[in-house]
Amino acid sequence: MPKVSVLSQTGSAVGELELNEAVFGIEPNEAVLYDAIIQQRASLRQGNHKVKGRGEVSGGGRKPWRQKGTGRARQGSIRSPQWVGGGVVFGPTKRSYSYQFPKKVRRLALLSALSSKVQAEELVVVDQFAFDAPKTKEFVKVLEALSVNKKALIVTADLDETVALSARNIPGVSVVTATGINVLDIVSHDYLVMTKSAVEKVEEVLG
Repeated sequence: MPKVSVLSQTGSAVGELELNEAVFGIEPNEAVLYDAIIQQRASLRQGNHKVKGRGEVSGGGRKPWRQKGTGRARQGSIRSPQWVGGGVVFGPTKRSYSYQFPKKVRRLALLSALSSKVQAEELVVVDQFAFDAPKTKEFVKVLEALSVNKKALIVTADLDETVALSARNIPGVSVVTATGINVLDIVSHDYLVMTKSAVEKVEEVLG
């Protein structure tokens, strides 16, 4: 089973944690991981692009000229697609780009993302975060003590407003709960910083 050191806020080792091999020790499936990232990014698209078709533009209620005898091409409406100000043919309309994966595939992708962080030695386990009040400077000092100098995803067992408020103004740092952890957030950050209780909660759900 993989093991990681448990650190305090000051960066000193306070123990060792044995990770669940079924959650943090599998061989990452890169194909499933890639598909999960594409699926999650597709679900984030707004899909609110819209143009007006022939039946939606204003005007064009009557025939511009009679059918025969003018020497010009026959026309039924000045709002046909070939006219300036006419409707758009096959233009974009509002739609949802989201789609779903089977539950087992989503689970495999999440396990692959977690295991890849362990293999790359980018998982940092903290005993706990304890702040008297929300302080961005204090949280920056904690990250420096943990040697986390790049983009980091902070995972707590439950919603901790003090941690969330302390970290929200730090560029490249995001905070989620153990139940809200997802593939895109994990792979988008260089470090995965989890509290010990968050690790246990993730193992309880996924193990």
